[in-house]
Amino acid sequence: MAGDYRIGVMSEADVATAVDWAAAEGWNPGKADAACFRAVDPDGFLGGYLDGRLITSISVVNYDPTFAFLGFYIAHPDHRGQGYGYALWQAGIRYAGDRLVGLDGVVAEQENYKRSGFVLAYRNIRYGGTVTTVPDAAPGIDIRAVTEAGPQIAALDRTVFPADRSSFLEDWFSAPGHLARAAYRDGALAGVAVARPCRSGWKIGPLLADDRAMAETLLADLLPAIGMGAEVYLDTPEPNPEATALAEALGLTPGFETARMYTGPAPALDIAKIYGVTTFELG
Repeated sequence: MAGDYRIGVMSEADVATAVDWAAAEGWNPGKADAACFRAVDPDGFLGGYLDGRLITSISVVNYDPTFAFLGFYIAHPDHRGQGYGYALWQAGIRYAGDRLVGLDGVVAEQENYKRSGFVLAYRNIRYGGTVTTVPDAAPGIDIRAVTEAGPQIAALDRTVFPADRSSFLEDWFSAPGHLARAAYRDGALAGVAVARPCRSGWKIGPLLADDRAMAETLLADLLPAIGMGAEVYLDTPEPNPEATALAEALGLTPGFETARMYTGPAPALDIAKIYGVTTFELG
């Protein structure tokens, strides 16, 4: 590595730059992602600065004393293959300490992640396109528009995520432009969905439901609110075949895949409830 290369916590403006880099890589971030992501753990957004200029980024969000999630690992194209990114990677891993670390890695980097101690758990597949068929709503389901996550939704999320992330969910559900729905069966929460406007189209995540009929009922309410004809993206875990089948039934097509990997044994999650991953960047 040449020049004065230093690693430090990214400012709000630098995180916005990293989001722009993610857009350039084709990750299609949400319009409110930077503010929602950074608020979870501001010290976990690290940048590499060459002669004072940001050239690499990584996020290692420490959710609690046992779990962290890694994302935004990007080197500016002009500075790849020179060791800057790997030096930042090592700093990020040190920041996680002895926590279990998860990530959604692109296929091209999976072998590198394995060499750093990550183990493949399963694949996530991004489906996208214009919805051609809006599913029917199941009878007897109460769908409510929500702007706050609240303890019930946080408890549902905890069944599909290795740590409590109540504060993140509150920001996610109330972010500008985000549309959220909660589904109730016999007065009990049975599913939740959030759609967020992105650089291109809309991503739906999380989409959590007790079963496919519940997921379809949430979408039957949410999709018209987005607007028919809009591009929609849904990130589905391959171990839940009902999720991938639902995406295909909507008329969406697979675009690319990521590998959900962990530095240790995969946590016990109720993947059958996950019809749409919240975000590849923060899990």
